[in-house]
Amino acid sequence: MALFKRRIKEGSAEEMSFIEHLDVLRGHLFRSAIGVGIGAVIMAVYNKFIVQRILMGPTHSDFWTYRTLCNLGHKWGMGDKLCMADIQLKMQSNVVSGQFDTYFNVILIGGFILAFPYVFWQFWRFTRPALKENELRNTRGAIFWVSILFFLGVLFGYFIIAPYTISFFANFKLDSNIENIWTIGSYFTAMAQIVLGAGLAFQLPLAMYFLAKIGVVSAAYLRRVRKYAILIIVIVASIITPPDILSTVVASTPLILLYEISIVLCARVENREKRLEKEWQ
Repeated sequence: MALFKRRIKEGSAEEMSFIEHLDVLRGHLFRSAIGVGIGAVIMAVYNKFIVQRILMGPTHSDFWTYRTLCNLGHKWGMGDKLCMADIQLKMQSNVVSGQFDTYFNVILIGGFILAFPYVFWQFWRFTRPALKENELRNTRGAIFWVSILFFLGVLFGYFIIAPYTISFFANFKLDSNIENIWTIGSYFTAMAQIVLGAGLAFQLPLAMYFLAKIGVVSAAYLRRVRKYAILIIVIVASIITPPDILSTVVASTPLILLYEISIVLCARVENREKRLEKEWQ
């Protein structure tokens, strides 16, 4: 049976069987589930505000993003160019448990978002004993930065990508006689994918940092494929936003900046490794 080592408080190491390893993992998953459950309870307590003002926010013409962009357009002398069209959309639930299912999914996903730092901390506690002392020093602040980037991504997805996406598809019609009537389930699925997807996408710099640490990617490689990466980012941004240049630029710029930050972090890792090699020689 495969054996794993774990580091205990005194700094020594002891062998850990595969079953014991799974038992430890189960404990971390259980505590993570409790954290998500507490977050879900908080979401349930404020469910009316969460559903009406947050989940359904981008479907209202007075949503913060729409008002802010329109005001900026007027302030910069651009007229109504940044103002989005009024949302022409109806929502429906076409299955017996449709609204209840959506309610349950809202509080569950919302609970996960609220509890994300704690969930990641549990994951970190599980993987931490496998790291060496020098690796632990290089990963200080990981929980803080992972959480910050996740929440920034969630906010970017909700306030930038989601409004553009909802506004575009709500007003897109093949014919004036065709009315957009979405199901609440499909709307929630789209919102969850956008928000959680953006949260994960904002982990790109840290992901590249750790991949550079183990030698999978390098700054030179990222520079070499930069034009392809930017092309992919722009294509994805143009798909999820209305068909105009400004919308594509707004959605793609943060992702391109994250890619450039990834290159800088990889270069720092490589320079540090080179300095360590010279010290050992």
